Amino acid sequence: MRNERTRLLHRMERLAQCRVNDAVKLAFLDEGQLEKIDGLELGALKEFKRSGNGAVELKLVDRVAVLEKLVELSGGQENKAEEFFRALKENADAV
Repeated sequence: MRNERTRLLHRMERLAQCRVNDAVKLAFLDEGQLEKIDGLELGALKEFKRSGNGAVELKLVDRVAVLEKLVELSGGQENKAEEFFRALKENADAV
């Protein structure tokens, strides 16, 4: 379970830092360049639509939401560590 949580946190960190340049490049590829898709980093891309008139719509991962969730998840661990060190200091002061 802990390995799964760690793996998910690492994935969230990658999403938060993911660049969207390749998603934009995808929008400009024509049919003759489809082999280039495999080399693109599209981790931040949630949805891609190309209409018949050539318009392109990209939906990307909300990096702010990912960062907020990471802060929330790491906040619990930081609070526990802070509580531990405060209790340790209080006990040391009492001795």
